Formats: sequence, structure tokens, C-alpha cells
Amino acid sequence: MAEKKAKQRTIQNEVSLTGVGLHTGKNVTITFKPAPENQGYVFKRVDLEGQPSIPAEAGYVTDTQRGTTLEKNGVAVHTTEHVLAACVGLEIDNLLMELTESEPPIMDGSSKFFIEALEKAGIQEQEAEREEYVVKEVISYQDPASGSEIILMPADNYQVTTMVDFETKILGTQNASIKHLSEFKKEISNARTFSFLHELEMLLEHGLIRGGDLNNAIVYVDKELSQETMQKLKVAFDKESISVKPNGILDNLTLHHPNEAARHKLLDVIGDLALIGTRIKGKVIANKPGHRVNTEFAKKVAKIIKNEKRNQVPEVDLTVTPLMDINQIMKMLPHRPPFLLIDKIFKITDKYVVGSKNVTMNEDFFRGHFPGAPVMPGVLIVEAMAQTGGIFILSTVPDPENYLTYFMKIDKVKFKQKVTPGDTLIFKCDLITPIRRGICHMQGRAFANGKLCAEAELMAQIVKSKES
Repeated sequence: MAEKKAKQRTIQNEVSLTGVGLHTGKNVTITFKPAPENQGYVFKRVDLEGQPSIPAEAGYVTDTQRGTTLEKNGVAVHTTEHVLAACVGLEIDNLLMELTESEPPIMDGSSKFFIEALEKAGIQEQEAEREEYVVKEVISYQDPASGSEIILMPADNYQVTTMVDFETKILGTQNASIKHLSEFKKEISNARTFSFLHELEMLLEHGLIRGGDLNNAIVYVDKELSQETMQKLKVAFDKESISVKPNGILDNLTLHHPNEAARHKLLDVIGDLALIGTRIKGKVIANKPGHRVNTEFAKKVAKIIKNEKRNQVPEVDLTVTPLMDINQIMKMLPHRPPFLLIDKIFKITDKYVVGSKNVTMNEDFFRGHFPGAPVMPGVLIVEAMAQTGGIFILSTVPDPENYLTYFMKIDKVKFKQKVTPGDTLIFKCDLITPIRRGICHMQGRAFANGKLCAEAELMAQIVKSKES
């Protein structure tokens, strides 16, 4: 279930970094800009007509071959994981990232330079509370083909452990862990991307790594380095000479950590799981992680969170005195029995309203709607949701008795459970966009017996009544 914790955060000022895209080889500038509350992470392709945006969400993942690619409406952003890991590592919630090409600059193959840029921009707290998904039971995903597995279990805070077995003598088995995101900057952010020599040869052969050099990727030599391969690497990396260090990596680089490969895999896990779209309170254990298993797991967790949010029944004590009883509701709404379909209002905030209706056998509609097996008509459940939303929008004006509420649009209506005599319906209407010119756009949900029974997006407008 989702709990609300600390305040959301963004950056204070915009800041830019320029470098080369690892796979395109093109110069690219990424500009980080402050973003409003609840936006999350968004990439914007300012090099394209219309400057299309792509939210950093698992549902937009289209390719994980050599990094995580997001695509929306035919527009793609490649190699998103390193910059997203920096955002999570600094506990930034909302950020706009403008790109002049299709992928962020690779820099040195880590998140270090992104961390430095974002800290230079300054981090500021916002008004809205940060939503955090509290893990209550184990969630897992396994890829039988690769043997990769990710497990998410309950913990006091967001923790990540990676265990990797590269099945090669040069690396063997490595582990890396962080017990709090505050450790990311020092322990993980400078861990660089890496490749094995046999992978590098294939990528170069197919022209798939145009922006790489020996300063932004660790190359582990897992096979004999022939003269032909040596010559190809000299040309690719524009070096006069190339050799292998005693620790089995190509020269011109010194490892930051003995287990740098495992730490970079942990960095990738954090970056890819940012695509869940919600902060996690739980421990991630990733065995042999990769972009594919990471993002498939992110999709699974995002779906679980979405379903839990949708089915989360508002906490209402039906025995306490409500905020508004039936008489107070009738003073605000023009509806009257038998078409007044709500009985109580329990809570009104600046973002949502909660109300209820006791469904009894003596409702007029049960006389004709399946008399032998009475079921409340779905359209009336939607109408009851709308009346609850009407209370919300009318509460924003000083003289609600002088206004009427009219439907403008109903979208995405779904009925999940039947409602029968004896049920108590709980309605919750959440504001989707701010109220403008008397127009209110809401997400309405109706619950009965602890389950979601109907939902719909509602748009309504209040207008002055002719009598006023």
C-alpha cells in the first residue's frame, strides 16, 4: 500500500552537460530543468519538431539490448539508465531533461558527472508529499533463459544488492550493496560501464558503438588479443598503442573499485527501477541483473502499485458524525429523492472528496432492475460518483446554492463488482487537473465490501443557476 512520506524535490536552477552519445557518436547536450510536483522524470527531444516528451516510465521501454531505450509515438531516447540513477541517488523526484540528440552523453560511463551537475544546480524541496510504495510481501521476477532474478522484499528503507557471475576467469563472481540512497554518490556513482572484448568486437563490427573510447568504458579482455583486433581497437579508439594491464583490462583506465563491474550493475538496477515511477521502501536483491530483467521487473512492480492504488479503499469510520449529512447535502445539491444518490460526505480536501451511500432494498430502481436478483444500475453508480464530485466543486464557491453542476464528459468507465441491497458504497473523487473556469476534471472510484466496484474519469462544470 502507498504511504506518503517526505516532501518531493526538484532542482533550483537549470544546468547543462555536453558530451558524446555512446552509440550514436554524436555530440549531445543534456539540460536539466526544474519540474513541477508530481511530474516525475521526463525526457524532451528539443532537436525534433514539436519538442516531444517521453516520461521515464516502464511502459515506454522498447529495447534493452545495449542500454534502456524509451519510446513514445515513434520518438526514442536511448541509454537512459545512468542519468536516471543519478536522479534517484540524489533523491530528486521531478526533473525535466532536454536532449539535443537521441541519448544522453556517456561522459565517463558512470553517473558521476550527472551527480555533480545536479548538485551544482541545487536541490530544493517542494510542497507536495513524496509518495512511497511500502513493500509488504515479496515480489519476484525470473528470466529462465538467462538465470537472472530480481526479488523485492520488505525493509525499513530502499536498499539494493547485486550479485553477478560473469562466468569468466577475468571477473568471476562479484557483489555490491547499498543500505541507503545516501551511499549512492560515494560508493556507486563513479562505477563505469564495462564490456568484454568479444562484445566490443561485435559492436564495432556492426557500427553500434561510435562514441566509445578507453575513457568511458572498462574493457575486460576475456580472450587472446590478436594483432588484427589490436589494430581495429587502435582505429576505433584513435590510440597509437593499446595494451592489456595485469588485471586484465585495456590500458588507459584504473579501476575505481575492485568490484566496479558489480557496482555498475547496481547503478543500472537503480536507474532502470526508476521507471517504476514511485519511490520504493524495500530491499532489492538482483542476481545476474541486466536491462531486460530490470525493466520487466519494473513493469511488474508498476502494475502491482497501480492495482493496489486503484483498489485502495478510503479509510472511513461510518460510525462518526460525517462532515456533511443528508440535510446539508440537499442544501448544496439540487437533486432530490429518488435521484439524490449520496447520503454522507466524510472528507473534503483541496484535492479529493470522500462520500458514501447506503444501498437498501427500498430503492426505487430495484423495483424494475432485476427484481428477482436486484443489482444497482451501473449508470447510477456513476451518477452517485458525479454527485460526490459535485459536492467537491461546489465547495470551492462561497454560495453553492446559486450554482448547478453539469456533466461535460465521462471517460474510461469500468465496472468491476456488482452492487446489491445491503451494500455501503464509498466514493472517492480525486482532482486530475486544477479547477479552471468552473470546470472540474476528476478520477472517480466507487468501493463496496472492500473492493473497487466502478471507476470513471468525470468532467463537470458549475454554472450560475437562472434563479440566482
